[in-house]
Amino acid sequence: MPSYSHTVAGTAYRFDGLRDLLARATPARSGDVLAGIAAGSDTERVAAQWALADLPLREFLNEAVIPYEADEVTRLIVDSHDGASFQAVGHLTVGGFRDWLLGDDADEAALAQLAPGLTPEMAAAVSKIMRVQDLILVARKCRVVTRFRNTIGLAGRLSTRLQPNHPTDDPAGIAASILDGLLLGSGDAVIGINPASDSVPAVLALLRLVDEIIREYRIPTQSCVLTHVTTTLEAIRRGAPVDLVFQSIAGTEDANRSFGVGLALLAEAREAALGLGRGTLGDDVMYFETGQGSALSAGAHHGVDQQTCEARAYAVARAFRPLLVNTVVGFIGPEYLLNGKQIIRAGLEDHFCGKLLGLPMGCDVCYTNHAEADQDDMDSLLTQLAVAGCTYVMGVPGSDDIMLNYQSTSFHDALYARAVLGLRPAPEFEAWLQAMGLFDSAGRLARGTSLPPSFAAAIARLG
Repeated sequence: MPSYSHTVAGTAYRFDGLRDLLARATPARSGDVLAGIAAGSDTERVAAQWALADLPLREFLNEAVIPYEADEVTRLIVDSHDGASFQAVGHLTVGGFRDWLLGDDADEAALAQLAPGLTPEMAAAVSKIMRVQDLILVARKCRVVTRFRNTIGLAGRLSTRLQPNHPTDDPAGIAASILDGLLLGSGDAVIGINPASDSVPAVLALLRLVDEIIREYRIPTQSCVLTHVTTTLEAIRRGAPVDLVFQSIAGTEDANRSFGVGLALLAEAREAALGLGRGTLGDDVMYFETGQGSALSAGAHHGVDQQTCEARAYAVARAFRPLLVNTVVGFIGPEYLLNGKQIIRAGLEDHFCGKLLGLPMGCDVCYTNHAEADQDDMDSLLTQLAVAGCTYVMGVPGSDDIMLNYQSTSFHDALYARAVLGLRPAPEFEAWLQAMGLFDSAGRLARGTSLPPSFAAAIARLG
């Protein structure tokens, strides 16, 4: 195994292999401290970042952070690497790659062509030597467009997942939250429910509920019940109206196994969803969620830092052409991202790495109630992500998820981000909002108009 070194202020620092170098170069976060792999001081971190900046990108093709024979995610990364696409940057060091990404030659077309030639470790490495503004600038230049019943990821657009969770899966409570979100322009990415119960009958009931709402109001969007992939497969076998297949994924085979999934199962689920043919504009049928710390929390990180593990999860997602991917950035807790500063940095890193690798990245801008963070931190991250061209964010009633017990972004937060940056929903969804009299021609909430009769009737039924 090669070693790497750099001297700072007269002290030589040595790093044993690529895995150790990546871990020590990572900006401070509590998860890597918990794992015992973080830099021991700011000086050591700087030394590792210097050594990493001097490392040729080609080294990532010669040394795996998790052995090829021991991990199917590593095998996926190696076997799917596009050497021809990589040639554009193959002569660069990590530091030189950073400079190239920030330059004018790295435009939307060049970055799209490059994406298949990048490994997750390359993306993670360059993110570790970037400032916040660098992460924002480069991610903004990446454009990833996906389609199912509408078009997500276009320039000048910010979509939202309408998240109408309920602690008992009460249909009236869920329907009320969906109606609330629609009235405030939320739901173009997906109407996605985290079920309180993972039983097949409960999931079937939720799928039919949302499908009925989408069909009754002819909403150009898609639904998803965020249950385990095996439950969704069984729902498909029973004739359920499944639009998107959801699964949480991670960056190592062992971590995915702890979720009860592997690459073969994900491929089976994708084929089953494609067989339903429910998309009208496209056939991107997968929805993945990730989060820094998931591999460590499962004891399945193999000594790899949590941010690099997170980037490796994007290789899994990329293999299945997803409609949506989002990092649930602050959900796992302060053991992995201690405070607002760490959550903000991690969210921007994840968004950058995902977009650079060719994914339609969204972010659940969130934190748990025992983290050293508050809604001001989330406002900062939301604004920075919107500037960076984030594909979508969450829309949660009041920003407080009463089923999952964490803090996220509200329907009004998305309206704020759209207003301050001149962003609009997906075009087909925006046209529907205007046709329903909910938005005006400028893409803003319509004022002084009466509620559409169909929605008024729905409110009366719920009341």
